[in-house]
Amino acid sequence: MNTTLYQPRRARVAAQIGPRGLAIVPTAPEQRRNRDADFPYRFDSYFHYLCGFAEPGAWLLITGTGKSILFCQPKDLEREIWDGYRLGPQAAPAELGVDEAYAMSELDTRLPALLDGCDSAWYPFATHSGLDLRIQSALQQLRDRVRYGAQCPGAQQDLCSVLDEMRLVKDAQEQDTMRRAGQISAGAHIRAMQTSARMLRDGQEVREYHLEAELLHEFRRHGAQSPAYTSIVAAGANACVLHYRADTALVRPGELVLIDAGCELDGYASDITRTFPANGTFTGPQRALYELVLASQQAAVDATRAGARFTDPHEASVRVLAQGMLDLGLLDKDKVGTVQDVIEKRAYFQFYMHRTGHWLGRDVHDCGAYTEPSELGQSSVRKDALTGQSIVDRPARILRPGMVLTIEPGIYVRPAPGVPEQFHHIGIRIEDDAIVTAQGCELISRGVPVEADAIEALMRD
Repeated sequence: MNTTLYQPRRARVAAQIGPRGLAIVPTAPEQRRNRDADFPYRFDSYFHYLCGFAEPGAWLLITGTGKSILFCQPKDLEREIWDGYRLGPQAAPAELGVDEAYAMSELDTRLPALLDGCDSAWYPFATHSGLDLRIQSALQQLRDRVRYGAQCPGAQQDLCSVLDEMRLVKDAQEQDTMRRAGQISAGAHIRAMQTSARMLRDGQEVREYHLEAELLHEFRRHGAQSPAYTSIVAAGANACVLHYRADTALVRPGELVLIDAGCELDGYASDITRTFPANGTFTGPQRALYELVLASQQAAVDATRAGARFTDPHEASVRVLAQGMLDLGLLDKDKVGTVQDVIEKRAYFQFYMHRTGHWLGRDVHDCGAYTEPSELGQSSVRKDALTGQSIVDRPARILRPGMVLTIEPGIYVRPAPGVPEQFHHIGIRIEDDAIVTAQGCELISRGVPVEADAIEALMRD
């Protein structure tokens, strides 16, 4: 393992918590699926970010002086026959670059002593069930010994506030991993598109799960460990359900298919959405809506650059979508008014009800504040035009080079009075992953075509 990736991160944590702080980071527990079978294990993102250790049943402690201490499962040859190899505490320091390592069974004994003399205990709040109770138990043991000179920390701090800021800006190695994840996922989308067109040309029955299987095959074939999230493969009207899961629905010629899927590679997520004609040819109404969503995405891409606000891409996208909804007759100009009226009244919300992006990294909806830390305390209150509720607006995050976000506008047309019938049941989303740069942004998921003509050409081949 390349320990040089993790040691500087732990050093940054130590510097943030102060010389008398102690950071406590557990990994994720194993989760029972049913009876004696577990879900596939996935480590905690904070924990893995700091040490790269992928085994369950481990905690990492970092002292304010920079010492890192790992608690992990001990070697057990009998259990390893059943469950797999364990690194064990003896080999952990050399393999992981930590200073000390102990068996997990020693945690509750050693933790009070490690907290003794600290002024603050740092751990991620509201992320692990039972974590605070276990730390409280250690603090109680320490408090019971104050008459013998023990010193109990006077503060408990949320370590997420430190780690979220660290993880928000990706270093060169992280960016490279995310580029590779984007390439793999792009190839999977291409495979699904071509499979859909080929099977339909050959007269075969195509269902959503057939296309999902192509995605999973391509992810694993190129070394990705798993999907980054449950794949959305939505045929026809199912595309109007935002979090639809791949199921058994038929994929029919003349309908669109929306696939929102990405792999996880070495702990980092990709997140791509493409919408394509099942048989490889857009109808007129489908193409009209597709071109609108694509134009709105390009406006958002153009607005994504260092120095811009996180909300700028969304606002740019909404303006294009609102104008297009008026031009195509989805919204009646005589009823909703001008583009500005559509935006102010949120009339577009009938067809576009989500934001245009989110942070991306170790988690598909990655950590990090969406408000600007340098402008804390500034806010304004407005009344929402749709709900009438009061909304507190705070300054949106200023984008910096190395931040990674998705850009994913969409349009979802359900039948309703006044909505032109030719657009009914059409759902379209186009999503790419973007690394913010000083000049703009780098789209790292464009290995799969996005232009309508290019998609049709791909599906003919």
